[in-house]
Amino acid sequence: MRRNHTKPTSPTGFRPTTSVRRALVLASLVALGLTLAWAEVPLPPVLRAWLATEEQSTSNADAAAPDAASPRGDAAGFPPAFERRATRGDLGIAHVGAALEGSDITPDAELALPHGHGRRVDHLSRAHLLRDWDDLAGALTECRRAIHDAPDDVAALALAAELAGRTGRTDLAVRAHAQLGRLLPLDARPLVRQARLLVSLGRHAEAVSVGEEAVLRNPEYVEAYQVLGRAHLAQDALAKAMLRFEQAVHLHPEHGYALNNLGLTYLRAGEARKAADVLVRAAALLPHVAYVHNNLGVAHERLGQVEEARAAYAAAMHLSPRYVQARVNADRMRRTAHADLAGARTERRQARPTQGEAPAPR
Repeated sequence: MRRNHTKPTSPTGFRPTTSVRRALVLASLVALGLTLAWAEVPLPPVLRAWLATEEQSTSNADAAAPDAASPRGDAAGFPPAFERRATRGDLGIAHVGAALEGSDITPDAELALPHGHGRRVDHLSRAHLLRDWDDLAGALTECRRAIHDAPDDVAALALAAELAGRTGRTDLAVRAHAQLGRLLPLDARPLVRQARLLVSLGRHAEAVSVGEEAVLRNPEYVEAYQVLGRAHLAQDALAKAMLRFEQAVHLHPEHGYALNNLGLTYLRAGEARKAADVLVRAAALLPHVAYVHNNLGVAHERLGQVEEARAAYAAAMHLSPRYVQARVNADRMRRTAHADLAGARTERRQARPTQGEAPAPR
C-alpha cells in the first residue's frame, strides 16, 4: 500500500509563513510579560482609574475600617458619586505589611487608620485625587491609611497635616507634624507648625517645649522665636515673651507681626513709650492689618496723644468695619471728649484703654 506523505493542512487551507509564526510568538511573549508586570507599568490615569475600580469592586475588605472623617461614612472613604471613578495609582503592590519591614517608625495609634485588603493600594494617590475633587475628609482618610502602611512616608504625613488643619482636625494635624519632626531631626519647621497649633488649642506648656526644641534645631529661624513668644504671652510670662519677640525682631527687623507682638507685650508690661515706638514700625509694615492700628491707638492713648490715638482707631475701623474692639476704643474716646467739652471732670484711670488685640498669629 502506498502511503500518503503529504503534510496536513489547515481547514481553510492557510498556512502562516515562518516569519509570521515567529512574530506571533514574540507578540505573545511581550503580552505575557506586560500582564505579569501590569502593576509596574506607568498607565495613563484613565486606565489606572478603570483598573482600580475593577479591583475595588472585587475586594471589599476595606469595609471593616470605615472612618468618621469620611463625610458619608462609606467603607473606602469615597462618596457614592466617586465609586466608579476610583483613583490614579490604585495598583496592587506586594503585601499590606511590607512597607513596615525594616522601619523603626511605628504608626501613631491616633493618626494612622488601620485597614485591610487583599492587595496594597496607593492611598496617597487616592488622597491627592480626592483633594482635587474637594473631598477633603475623604482625602484625609486615605492619607491616614497611607500612614498606616508607611509611617515614615513624609509626603503622606505632610498632606495629612494640611488636610487635618483644613477640616478642623487640629489634633490630627498636631500628631502629623510631631511625626514629621521625628522623621526630620534637623528641620525646625514641623516643630514650629506643631507649636502654632498647640497655641491655638490652648496647650501652651506643650507649645513652649516644642518651640524650645525648634530653637535648638535652628537658632536662626525667626518663626521659632515668634511662636515661643506667643506661647509665653498666653501664659502671661511677659519677661520671657518680651525676650523671644526681641530675638525675633533682632533676626528680622522688618517682621511686622513680631513687631506687633512685641509692642503688645510692652503694652501689657506698662511700657507705653516702647510699645508706641515698636507699633509705629509694625503699622508701617502692615498697613492693611486692623489690629496693629488698634494696638497703636492704645499706645498713643496711654501716652495722652489723643489725636494720634483717634487716627489709629479710625484706621482700624476703616480696615475692618466690624472690628468691635477698635469701635469700643473709639467710642470711649469720643465720650471722654464730649464730657471734657461739657466741663465734666473725667478720671483718666476710668478711661483706660483695653489691652488691644490678641497677638498676631504669625
